[in-house]
Amino acid sequence: MTPSLETRNLTIRFGGHVAVDAVSLAFRPGELTAIVGPNGAGKTTYFNLMSGQLRATSGEVFVNGADVTALGAPRRARLGLGRAFQLTNLFPALSVFENVRLATQAAAGVHYEFTRPWTLRRALIERAYSALESVGLEAKRDRRAAALSHGDQRKLEVAMMMALEPSVFMFDEPTAGMSVDEVPLVLDLIARLKRDATKTILLVEHKMDVVRSLADRIVVLHQGRLAADGEPAAVIASPIVQEAYLGVARGTAA
Repeated sequence: MTPSLETRNLTIRFGGHVAVDAVSLAFRPGELTAIVGPNGAGKTTYFNLMSGQLRATSGEVFVNGADVTALGAPRRARLGLGRAFQLTNLFPALSVFENVRLATQAAAGVHYEFTRPWTLRRALIERAYSALESVGLEAKRDRRAAALSHGDQRKLEVAMMMALEPSVFMFDEPTAGMSVDEVPLVLDLIARLKRDATKTILLVEHKMDVVRSLADRIVVLHQGRLAADGEPAAVIASPIVQEAYLGVARGTAA
């Protein structure tokens, strides 16, 4: 099976600092991969390289078998990459519905036409409403995005990604800044997306309880390098993860 997303020897240098160092990984449909590691390990930088926010110093990125290394973030998004950021990335002055409508419009390649108002595009409107229903925001569709709670803003960001109909969902610390009550809402959304065997999900997350509850596979980055990759139980128990991520010295019980 062709990977949905793949990196080969992906590397980026900032001056003399190598932030991501020759990382080769492949991600396939029906799998949720958690990418973990200490602060400064290169997790978000690796995400930025895959999604096109940063240009690699060397190495290659493939989306559904196509080499996208030379393409920017918008082109990669159109090829199937959906990205959510550590900080919510919304249009705060627009309504909840308008945020999702713009995503459906972008996915369909539709531009403004003076002779054909948006209200006549029923199929796209229905797709936008369907995305809002999927995340439980249909009752708040007329509110300004800025007026939503942080948890609801995260849900709106997921709805916008769903409207883009990506093959790969990329979540960068989706529970960051959330209250205890808001965290389960977003985790439930990710769990529901995971049920679709055609989708590939990547998750950068510091909370190990979240990782254990969702991940089919764990990748560990440390000092920009690939330190471990495999099934959650085996990776969490490995000496390098105990030492580098969990802070347990080798030879000491966790």
